[in-house]
Amino acid sequence: MAVNGVRFHQAVPPSLKVIIVGAGIGGLSAAISLRQQGHDVVIFESSRFAAEIGAAIHIPPNAHGLFKRMGIILSESGANLCNLITTFTSSGKKLSSVDTAASSHLWQDKWLLGHRVKVHNALKEQALKLGSQLNLHIPVVDVDPEDGIVKLSDGSTHQADVVVGADGVHSITRQIVVPGHPKPFSSGKSAFRFLIPRQLILDDPQTRPYVQNDGNLVMVMGSDRRLVMYPTSDNTLLNFVCIHPESETSSTSTGDWNNEANKDTLLTVFRDFHDDFLAILRKADEKSLKVWRLMDMEILPSWIRGRLALLGDAAHPFLPHQGQGAAVAIEDAAALGTVLERNLKSDEVRDRLSLYQDIRKARADTLQDYTRIAGRDETVGKVDMQKYIAFNFGYNEFDNSAQRLREWKWSRQQTSYWRMPVAFGPMPGPRQDHRGKPRDGTSSTFVTASIKIKTSRTVLQNLFPPGSKAWRFKSPGTIAYCSFSQTTLDGMEWLGGSGYNHLGLYIHGVEYVKADGSIVSGVYMPILFESLTDPIVSGRDELGMPKLYSAIDVGRSTNSYNVTASWRGQTWGHFEWNSLQEDDISNTAGKMTGDDADKGILVQRYIPAVGRELKGHAEADYAVFEDFDGVNPKPRPERTWSTTNARFSIESGCWKTLPTLHHVISRLAEIPVYEVIAAKVVSGTCVPDVSGAVRI
Repeated sequence: MAVNGVRFHQAVPPSLKVIIVGAGIGGLSAAISLRQQGHDVVIFESSRFAAEIGAAIHIPPNAHGLFKRMGIILSESGANLCNLITTFTSSGKKLSSVDTAASSHLWQDKWLLGHRVKVHNALKEQALKLGSQLNLHIPVVDVDPEDGIVKLSDGSTHQADVVVGADGVHSITRQIVVPGHPKPFSSGKSAFRFLIPRQLILDDPQTRPYVQNDGNLVMVMGSDRRLVMYPTSDNTLLNFVCIHPESETSSTSTGDWNNEANKDTLLTVFRDFHDDFLAILRKADEKSLKVWRLMDMEILPSWIRGRLALLGDAAHPFLPHQGQGAAVAIEDAAALGTVLERNLKSDEVRDRLSLYQDIRKARADTLQDYTRIAGRDETVGKVDMQKYIAFNFGYNEFDNSAQRLREWKWSRQQTSYWRMPVAFGPMPGPRQDHRGKPRDGTSSTFVTASIKIKTSRTVLQNLFPPGSKAWRFKSPGTIAYCSFSQTTLDGMEWLGGSGYNHLGLYIHGVEYVKADGSIVSGVYMPILFESLTDPIVSGRDELGMPKLYSAIDVGRSTNSYNVTASWRGQTWGHFEWNSLQEDDISNTAGKMTGDDADKGILVQRYIPAVGRELKGHAEADYAVFEDFDGVNPKPRPERTWSTTNARFSIESGCWKTLPTLHHVISRLAEIPVYEVIAAKVVSGTCVPDVSGAVRI
């Protein structure tokens, strides 16, 4: 980057090194998500070509949006819309027809049906394009989860900050995370799978009605078996999943996807189905016919150990009954990529993996349960699929994980200020940045101009909080003292280096008597006007300060200083310091209250209760004290001027000209001026953050 011919080299923070075990859909999705965060990603895949076997894949709305976030447009890989779900009995009776296209407006993203190999290739190409390293035919045989060391079949070892176990249903890494955990077991069902060109079925008048609509997912339900077919590859191929009792193909089916089968067995298993459906099955190419055992597994007690985390089938093998297996693996990858954010340090990995599990495990476990229920023979036609669809589709893991990560970070900022609007987290302000760290006020500057007057105690005491007997003056006399003090702040870190003006009334010599009889002495501030919304809101919410808005314009020359206070063009106050003479700075403390003898500021915090019936009631009503001895940083006066030629005037206006301030300004206008006691201007650096304010 160059500015005015000077070149600056921007430092690139170190990224995490990540090893992913397995290059299936889940592993490649994790590689993409982690590369998008800038991490170094190395994948070890045990197969020679890292090619997904299978036929087609559901890409429901909860996964489709994540593909787009990974930079993959699935329509370019031939994925087509799922427009219709038609259900028949095995005897050929139509049970239902659901127009999914009509309800697609409910979801941010469409429900697609894709070719599994094409989808896998798109993921692989994107992972490589983003810089992932893919190593084929290199099985991982062991992992040291505490140190992130992966051992390969050739005896070599590789170390990483994070190891991702995405090695499928027969996972090696699962046994390392949960040693001795039972292996996947048969669900009691197996499934034939194969593809048939759609045109072949369209050309047959007997079978055409079942496939003539684009995007039609057809389910044929028997008492203990079912046939599912749906189009993919731009509606040119039909994918078939024919689920049946495992015992009828036990000699050929295993937990692997690639077991060959024969057409005669297929037709025998479904011999009791209507002849229209058998006519469709007869069109299967025996060379492509496969059968696999549907595997299930007990829920794991944990997905993580040390630096090792599981995702996809390694963590939660899915039965095919809802078409959510790949989608949930992609959700896992999105969550992992979110919590392992850019610039994360290695020593933060374990905490982030725990967060990943907290985010993902409950949803995955629930989806597994829903899938089991949907696949039971006794629940056919009795399951509220709309409930399942709402849970499955009405979700975006990136958005969910991003919010969970925010909330997790917020929960660790135990000392952060929160104020409205709370939806956005702890609020940055004068006392903290967006991470909750204290602000540095040492470079900020201030100019304070004050006029201290002798006045009436009996007038000023009417500005104490109404109804309270805890407030009083130290002196019993009817003479009292107060100051109007205006401060200009600048170079404020929390305002991006800018500043603002404030103007307050400070009543000196006040005591607050606590319930136990002890006394807190200070200067009482009934009102503080400020020219900027941000300090008004933060001061009210965090400190209980009685702040209101007013425009405050400051003019300054060599020997004079003047302030004009107004509301939308209506001037209500004018303050002047003329014939200023510079004084010795050594005896000036730089307090903004007009009197260096003040020990601290006393205010009354009041927050009204919500509700028409609670008018006049308070959610909070108590005194607050800011002790000047504890302020940080302490003001550092640098120059001071004084004058005996100072004056001010306050115009009370009316409700029309000052519709929100008249009741305040009219009371200030009542304060009599018996004598100007002191008038000065002080400038310096270091502005306290007033974080020492406490309830008393």
